[in-house]
Amino acid sequence: MRGARVRPAAATALCAVLGLALLTGCANLAPDFERPPAPLPSAWSRTGSTPTDTTAAADIDWRAFILDERLRQVVQMSLQNNRDLRVAVLNIERARALHRIERSASLPELGAQASRSQQRSPSSASAGAQGSTSTLYSVELELSRYEIDFFGRIRNLGDAALETFFAVQENRRALQISLVADVCSAWLVLAADRAHLQLARDTLASQQASHELTRRTHDLGGTSGLVLAQAQTTVDSARIEVARLSAQVTLDRHALDLLVGAALADALLPGPGTTGSAANADRAASLLVSVPAGLPSELLQRRPDVLAAEHLLRAANADIGAARAALFPSISLTGAAGTQSRSLAGLFSARSLAWNFVPQIDLPIFDSGRRQANLHVSEAQQAIEVARYEAALQVAFREVADALGEREWLAERLAAQTSLTEATARVHALSTASFRKGAVSYLDVLDAQRSLYAAQQNSITLRLVEQVNRIALYRALGGGWNERDATGIPR
Repeated sequence: MRGARVRPAAATALCAVLGLALLTGCANLAPDFERPPAPLPSAWSRTGSTPTDTTAAADIDWRAFILDERLRQVVQMSLQNNRDLRVAVLNIERARALHRIERSASLPELGAQASRSQQRSPSSASAGAQGSTSTLYSVELELSRYEIDFFGRIRNLGDAALETFFAVQENRRALQISLVADVCSAWLVLAADRAHLQLARDTLASQQASHELTRRTHDLGGTSGLVLAQAQTTVDSARIEVARLSAQVTLDRHALDLLVGAALADALLPGPGTTGSAANADRAASLLVSVPAGLPSELLQRRPDVLAAEHLLRAANADIGAARAALFPSISLTGAAGTQSRSLAGLFSARSLAWNFVPQIDLPIFDSGRRQANLHVSEAQQAIEVARYEAALQVAFREVADALGEREWLAERLAAQTSLTEATARVHALSTASFRKGAVSYLDVLDAQRSLYAAQQNSITLRLVEQVNRIALYRALGGGWNERDATGIPR
């Protein structure tokens, strides 16, 4: 850089231009954002049964939703150890860094440089008979190429990165809610299968005792070999069922350990009676999150996946603004100010000041339609994000409506199943007593045993379905979560 003496007028003009550059960004060519209307019905179900509780599911923390202390501890472990959730947290950090990169483009980039250069000229290029050596010291404060954001291109790029960051944050929330629901469901499935296993073991013990009694009676000539063989089939069937359910319980525990991200202690596992008794089913009734009154569109727009879709739609809006701004001229500034001297002692003297200032304007004239095509791409992406947003709302509505539709008949199914199980138990008791008196054949007893076992199994399964339905409804409504769970990242 050639040295030049600073003139007051020039320095004033430079400061004015730099000040104007810091305050620019007058125009914003991005379209005004309008949330698309929710393409949803006005009620959850056609039955017209709308709960009156106005507590939103998103406001209920999962710890308040789960009553069992063991399950609370299991969920907490999953939030700390699950690898998918860790990846989601790291994605948030990455999106935050990308936003900082885009935002930094809106501010000038300044740098300082100090140098010492030497140059020797040969005698053939010097005025004297001998060559000459020159030394130049310089200290400069440089302004890198800085674009004045007259039409909001840089601002919109920063806004798009910010909205993308918000979307990633909502995706992490959605993943956490799904993880809580999946862990709860897996824990309850394990509890139900352990209840099934306990029922099969109890049935096997009963069948073995009945077979032993039948064998003794056969040895005394009191019953036929056919009855003894039939009793043996019930024992073998029960043994097969115990072996099958034992394997299933093992697989359930492996699935739960994978979700949690660590091997669970036996003390944190559910007991066989967690979902198998009416008392526990009554206790679990308080786990249900009541559906808030009001329009579904108002409620579902709090779901993390719906919010993430909205943020991506906002980002697409900002991308349109950036693409539109690229069609207009851009002005960039480059400059430097500092001191230069042939001697180190004179580097900071008044006569050593030097500066340069290079404004540059970029006029788009012909680019074969590239910038216009970029605008069309941004507009098409916005239309895609609108469709995705509406689809997310519709999926959310269906999930809630399905959970409510199933819940509407679960109470009736549970009551009927309880009555059926009790009636089947009476049939089994009466058929057994009648067989001992010789009034019925052993086939009647076997049929009653199979019916009772099936009814008891169905009772356990239906209670599991009822509790999983509570979890599905809680999840579909956006769930509740703790802002500091496993991440430390505020909402």
